[in-house]
Amino acid sequence: MKITLCLLTRNELPCLKIIFPQIPAPGPDAGYDEIVAIDGGSTDGTLDYFKEKGIQVLGQSKRGRGEAFLIAFEKIQADAYLFFSPDGNEAISDFPKFKKAINEGNDLVIASRMMKGSFNEEDIHWFKPRKWANNVFNLLANLFFRKTGPYVTDSINGYRAITTKAAKILKLSASDYTIEYQMTMRAMKHQLRIYEFPTIEGQRVAGETGAQSIPTGIRFIKRFISELQGKD
Repeated sequence: MKITLCLLTRNELPCLKIIFPQIPAPGPDAGYDEIVAIDGGSTDGTLDYFKEKGIQVLGQSKRGRGEAFLIAFEKIQADAYLFFSPDGNEAISDFPKFKKAINEGNDLVIASRMMKGSFNEEDIHWFKPRKWANNVFNLLANLFFRKTGPYVTDSINGYRAITTKAAKILKLSASDYTIEYQMTMRAMKHQLRIYEFPTIEGQRVAGETGAQSIPTGIRFIKRFISELQGKD
């Protein structure tokens, strides 16, 4: 089974210079077979860095995290996609875990920051607004969409892998940060095999996240309502 590691970037050069050298070369033990970058319009030298490293880059005509996913599904020939943001939050050591779970027949594999044995970047604080909000969205997804299988603890996390077959079944449409939530809810509705394993979420190594909490939260609410109503 061919697994493509999809690097999601937009002006991530400072992070990329730190994280990319830590990424193992594609191969049987790496957890994937090739690397492709999907870039949302970087102007900080990210594209030059990828060219220097010999990494294929697919550009986005429209901005948005979900748009990057949709481009991957459309333009990359693979049996499964592993989505990775090279900013320091996601553990490179988890790559083989995704491959193992995919090879065992799972359709959607999520690195969970919420289950036992995991660590969320907010766990160093007593006030955890993002983690608490995520758990609310997890609860809603499980209550309204899960028909079979275990409770999904991290329906929103972007560090995940999905098979090509599953992506075609789900017919995803979200072009923004809600793509993962849509993916999880639709996977539940279609009773696909969802597998989670605990991950250790790190701190961002440089710069700041581009997602603002309140506007992003509102988008998740709208996405949940849209899926509940059966709209694209």
